[in-house]
Amino acid sequence: MRRTVFNDDHEAFRETVRAFLTKEVVPQYAQWEQLGHPPREFYRRMGALGLLGIAVPEEFGGGGASGLRFSAVLSEETARHGVTLGASRVHSDLVLPYLLEYATPEQKQRWLPGFASGDLMTAIAMTEPGTGSDLAGITTTARRDGDVYVLNGSKTFITGGALADLVLVVCRTAPRQDGDRRAGLSILVVEATSPGFSVGRKLEKIGLRTQDTAELFFDEVRVPAANLLGEEGEAFGYLSHNLVQERLAIVIGAVTAAAAAVEMTVEYVRQREVFGKPLSSFQNTKFVLAECAAEVEAGQVLMDRAIEEHERGELSHADVAKAKLFCTEMEGRVIDKCLQLHGGYGYMLEYPIARLYADARVHRVYGGTSEVQKSIVGKSLGL
Repeated sequence: MRRTVFNDDHEAFRETVRAFLTKEVVPQYAQWEQLGHPPREFYRRMGALGLLGIAVPEEFGGGGASGLRFSAVLSEETARHGVTLGASRVHSDLVLPYLLEYATPEQKQRWLPGFASGDLMTAIAMTEPGTGSDLAGITTTARRDGDVYVLNGSKTFITGGALADLVLVVCRTAPRQDGDRRAGLSILVVEATSPGFSVGRKLEKIGLRTQDTAELFFDEVRVPAANLLGEEGEAFGYLSHNLVQERLAIVIGAVTAAAAAVEMTVEYVRQREVFGKPLSSFQNTKFVLAECAAEVEAGQVLMDRAIEEHERGELSHADVAKAKLFCTEMEGRVIDKCLQLHGGYGYMLEYPIARLYADARVHRVYGGTSEVQKSIVGKSLGL
């Protein structure tokens, strides 16, 4: 089907991204996987090319673009090249909306120029040991002491946490209220150089090997009150508001990965010979890839529609939950079938399909598990 979500500007951006990935990423990617993240300087190279500040207002050195269309192009091309770009997507797609929506003019002036250039990489710290998706159960605390907050607690599974210069920390600034566990949460922007802030273990994952994921610890960290993001006690509402874009970003990642898997596998089966014939000549190969292509097309239509509705401010929590549920489950099915067609080679990490397989699994977990999405959809049905 003909896609209408992209225009000439997006296609020109696509060519820039392709050239960058071919020259700057693919040749070094194996080294990044061993290191566990790209070199810190790489993010500055992304910033210089405009890849980090696409949605940052022009007055702060960004591209001033709204929505996620350019981000979708970046996702499509990284998937096609079989790579990921460290924690850059969390930086640009998940953290930035909080700064754009809730930062004061003074905070934007302090943080956004470095955000766009790659001089200030960011992370957001919500998850704690034992809380998972239960954000209302957060126990990291911050008490007010004059013109600072004193922060204590720990976070885990923090993407980009090992290299971040600024961390948006969700913490409890007031006790829970009877009947309202969500009250009393705030967001403090913590500088990584702050005394008492430390990075714990860099967590080993089965996939996304170039995306550093870490434990973070806060021991009497004194955070200037000027680093409070938005209003005190209102963080749960902020988190819920931004979940729509977070989940849509995951949808984009899932669909683009599934589409890349099909492209890779079509090329592979044409070249691979089995019993003296191309693997592509077998009916089972054709049928499996036909099923995959149809599923990807359905996911792509759903993704494109969601992107358009998000830009109009019309994408609801229930609709993005439907999209995340369908697209991430579809991604798992499609990539599994594509790996099967690779045979034993599909299990070897030198083949991109193996990395896609490992990377895809987390899409059904983070941003709210598939079960959470089902609950949201069920509630929207009045159940």
